Amino acid sequence: MQVEKNKVVSIHYKLMDNDGNTLDSSEGRDPLNYIHGNGNLIPGMEEGLEGKQPGDKLDIKVAPDKGYGTRNDSLVQDVPKAAFGDQEVKPGMQFNTQDGHTVTVTKVGLENVTVDGNHPLAGMDLNFDVKVVSVREATPDELDHGHVHGPGGHHH
Repeated sequence: MQVEKNKVVSIHYKLMDNDGNTLDSSEGRDPLNYIHGNGNLIPGMEEGLEGKQPGDKLDIKVAPDKGYGTRNDSLVQDVPKAAFGDQEVKPGMQFNTQDGHTVTVTKVGLENVTVDGNHPLAGMDLNFDVKVVSVREATPDELDHGHVHGPGGHHH
């Protein structure tokens, strides 16, 4: 069975930047399970996996426009330190804004905190080392909910 829309695909992957540094990996964990063609993965990954079969190993290079987008400098803002109340704020910490976006603290000054609303991988080429573990039909429930149930999938 091959990877196509509405199939449940199970993959092992390693994500590296252009310098070969590992950014994320499924090594030592259950494979990642997703429903193909439903926007569960970044577009470049789904395109690279289309038509593949269990046992296939592939390298997928994803440019920013098919990954997490290009960096948007207007998403970098200075916020008064008082906005964080009494909590200690350090670079690397992440907060959710009132409109549901996630921002990452990049700099802490005396009076202001610089936050970046870009995805941490925005603007980066993503290099995936992927192995297709299995492909199966999605259950009606999974299609209805838009995600995989069970190990490596989504739990309610």
